[in-house]
Formats: sequence, C-alpha cells, structure tokens
Amino acid sequence: MPTQKVALVTGGGRGIGRAVALELARTGHDVAVGWVRDEAAAQAVATEIRGLGRRTALVQGDATDVADCERAVAGTVAALGRIDVLVANAGIVTRGSFLETTPEEFDGQMAANARGSYFTVQAAARRMIEQGGGGRIILITSQAAEKVLQPVAAYSVSKAAQRMVMMVAATELAQHGITVNAVAPGTTETDINRAMLTDPERRKAMSAPILLGRLGVPDDIRGAVAFLASDAAAWITGTTIQVNGGSLIR
Repeated sequence: MPTQKVALVTGGGRGIGRAVALELARTGHDVAVGWVRDEAAAQAVATEIRGLGRRTALVQGDATDVADCERAVAGTVAALGRIDVLVANAGIVTRGSFLETTPEEFDGQMAANARGSYFTVQAAARRMIEQGGGGRIILITSQAAEKVLQPVAAYSVSKAAQRMVMMVAATELAQHGITVNAVAPGTTETDINRAMLTDPERRKAMSAPILLGRLGVPDDIRGAVAFLASDAAAWITGTTIQVNGGSLIR
C-alpha cells in the first residue's frame, strides 16, 4: 500500500526537485512544492501532483533566509496538516577555482547549500518532534562532498558542510524516531548547469569519469530519495546514497 504522508521538497519546481516531488506523489505522499523565483514552474509541478490524485501546496522560501526556511515548513503544515518528509534540495552553484573564488561567491554558496539546509532541517525536525511519529529527512548533497570538482571549489566546500549537517542531525534526531540521510548525485544535467554543459569539450570532460558513460538526469535521482522516504528505509540513518554512474571509482 502507498504511504499517506506529507512531504516538503525545497527547490521543487525544477530539475531534481521536480522529479523528486512527482515521485513522492506517485508513492502516495501529499507534496508541498518549495520555490523561490519561478512560481510558474512550481505551479506546473503542483498541477501534475494534483493529476496524480494527491494534495499539494506551494510554499515560497529563500534557503539563504532563516525566517524563510521556517516559513516553508510552517506553510506546509498550515496547508497540508503536518510534515512527515523533508527533502532539502534547494541550492546554488557558482563556477570558480580556488584562487578565483570571491568572498561573496563563497558566502552565497555556503548560505544556500549548508546554512539553508541546516535551518530548514532544524525547522522540520522541530515540527516532527511536536507532532510525534518520527519522520524522514533527506538532503540532496553532491559527489562534490567527497571528491574535488573543478571549477566549483566553493560549491564543493559547501556540499561537504551540508553532508556534515546530515550527520549531526542524524545523531541528534535518532532518539525522536527521525531518520536523516543524504542522496549525493553525480553530475546531473539540470537548469543550474545546462549552460555550462553546452560546451562540447566541457561536457566530454565531465562525462569521462562516469563508468556508465553519460551524465545523469533528474529522473536518475528520484528513486533513491523515494526509497529513503519509505518504510523500507526505516533502519537507515546517517547514510549517503551515491547516485553518480560510478564516477567516484575513477
């Protein structure tokens, strides 16, 4: 039987977030779609979710603003009654080597990817504890948390910090029956990097380390997230599932 739970997917209007939001709806979740700027894209996802027979809501929030992180969670509860699953997917990437990165670029990526995840997870965990019954928290990190990627030095640092958010949250929240895990995509073609990938030489270079011979697409990521949100993953916490076509081996 499918689950009957409520999920919030931050950055749910496009890319990996969209694929995850729709997969959670297919597996029986009502889904709040988090968005920042592109309301039309979020509305389109919400329409698809309703077409799958699930309830949905749009919650606007900027991951770099702690008050917005809290409002996204509160908005989910207000619209859908509770929160059982959080997928902390919102994030940004800015190209730049270690020597070229500016303080503003560094701070921006840390704010969105690490700090934003920290306080979104915190807000969701507090609600889950209040309502009882445990919960599932899943952070979308990156292979960049484990492997130096160029030319995205500050992004790699921010994703490593985000992975630690997962680990400390898993440690503290286990006593409340809340599991906290991460899914770490390899290079996945989305709106965030599509312009970079139009360069054939760069695309070839980024595909070269992948054993399965191609870049990922958002639908490659959705299954791992849905699994971690399911009852089948009840005894998994503090773990990262790598979804990267084998690129960490090389």
